[in-house]
Amino acid sequence: MLRRLSRGLWNYRSVALIAFTPLLLLPLPLVIETKEAECAFVLLLMATFWVTEVIPLSMTAMLPAIFFPVFGIMKSSDVAKEYFKDFHLLLVGVTCLATSIEKWGLHRRIALRLVTMVGVNPAWLMLGFMSGCAFLSMWVQNTSAVTMVMPIVEAVLQQILKAKEVGCAGEDNPNLQLEETDVEKMKETVSDQKHPGVPAETPPCDQIQTVSQPAAAAQVAVLQPAAPSRSKRDLMICKAMCISVAYSSNIGGISTLPGTSPNLIFSEYINQIYPNCDCVNFGNWLLLCLPISVIMLLLTWMWLCWLFIGSDFKFLWRCGGEQSEKDRAARRVIEDEYRSLGPMSSQEIFTGVVFLLMVLLWLTRSPGFIPGWASLFPHNSGYITDATVALLLGLLFFIVPAYEPSRKYEAMISWKDFQASMPWKVALLVGGGFALAEGTKESGLSLWVAELLTPLGDLPVLATITVACIIVTTVTEVASNAATITIFLPILSPLAEAIHVNPLYVLIPTTLCTSFSFLLPVSNPPNAVVFAYGHFNTMDMVKAGLGVNVIGVLSTLLAVATWGVPLFSLDRYPDWAPVLPGFNTTTP
Repeated sequence: MLRRLSRGLWNYRSVALIAFTPLLLLPLPLVIETKEAECAFVLLLMATFWVTEVIPLSMTAMLPAIFFPVFGIMKSSDVAKEYFKDFHLLLVGVTCLATSIEKWGLHRRIALRLVTMVGVNPAWLMLGFMSGCAFLSMWVQNTSAVTMVMPIVEAVLQQILKAKEVGCAGEDNPNLQLEETDVEKMKETVSDQKHPGVPAETPPCDQIQTVSQPAAAAQVAVLQPAAPSRSKRDLMICKAMCISVAYSSNIGGISTLPGTSPNLIFSEYINQIYPNCDCVNFGNWLLLCLPISVIMLLLTWMWLCWLFIGSDFKFLWRCGGEQSEKDRAARRVIEDEYRSLGPMSSQEIFTGVVFLLMVLLWLTRSPGFIPGWASLFPHNSGYITDATVALLLGLLFFIVPAYEPSRKYEAMISWKDFQASMPWKVALLVGGGFALAEGTKESGLSLWVAELLTPLGDLPVLATITVACIIVTTVTEVASNAATITIFLPILSPLAEAIHVNPLYVLIPTTLCTSFSFLLPVSNPPNAVVFAYGHFNTMDMVKAGLGVNVIGVLSTLLAVATWGVPLFSLDRYPDWAPVLPGFNTTTP
């Protein structure tokens, strides 16, 4: 009886957390009775619900629409305006492009082409898959990029495992290899530790099924038991390949503003809180973050090679030579997959042209060092944004016919296709974050936090940024990336103003670190999707993720302390940021 009662209480732990969290926070609005305290109540309640995910993230984002009017912080009509911003229009346009890329299979052609360029040695093959996934992740959702690449990876791994030749190039790393885990134990682990809402046997809800048959056939292989004759090296190759794909999606996503939701949230936050700041654009962000991605990708590749495949890096300068049976098997699979795509279709060509045109227009809209094409509209300065470009080109996919005139008219994408890939959950989550940020400003909570954090001005700026990056990187392992950045932006922005440092100097590195959720399968959906294939366990990811987190934080700090300074004028306090009198001044 007692056991049944305890099980029942455990099953309803979410309800208990939902009920008791507001009760524990009630002294803030009831005892202190200030607008700052009432806004803090909403902020802490949302942070708790976002971290624990006791209710859906998007519904937690609706709490400002309830509490801000009740507490008299903002009118309901004013709160509602915060839930649809320029960010959402950009998201719609980018999703149109991503839908067409996935529907017509352009992503498979890009990924397979990059893999064939690097060769079939396990280490080079891993670099090829990482490069392909990272490139795709720059333009589509990280989860979608992983679900595009993993069926190809799985097909190649199955062919490698079928090859019976034991000897192959390179050596195992005996110091850091984990104990061999049987396949059945891996399957049980998947069912227990997968990310909420991402089932092990089916793709996540925001995945779009591709039309190519080889991908579907490879995806069926996910749930097939692995060959019982796996050698220890085979297991290590499988672990390295799968983990590298998950990591590369996050690494590639930080390169562009539309690449991942934290970047877009940061961009819209800057536009909302600092409307006169015009230095955050697609071009500047790419110049800052693409080198970070390249550095992280190469160092992560070397780290995973050393950790799982072995510390012999002679293959880097080894050319030619006889290929093993496993190498030949892998090459056959990749070549067969690429040949099965056939010649490039007109739909792929059109999608590729629109993709290149969108990137070109983003880069040249307002590059900063020369006048961009937006200067052709001098009387409407600042009216055109990246969302304008994305929407204009995204609209073309609903107009341009997919087939020749002899067939019935059908647009490149339909509303059903678009709706299946549009991340409505992210859109609502981001809207809640904007409402929360505006509430902290209206209530005076942001100013109160700035005054509280003033003593940090005595520390070196880089030390303050490092601490902020470590905190954000730690929190994002247990909370969603979008929720983490939404919580920290209203806190870190007043911190920068308090110590009289360019807000971008603090916000840019912490935004990037929000994407560094590498430790656990539940840290983000891409990790969960790859984990569901059953090739590695949680401890494998923890060991690998610790090193990649260090690589990410150090690469980010290097960037903002060197080439980031002239790009965003980080060495001076900008005119567009408010000057808070009486606070300590610190310069980088």
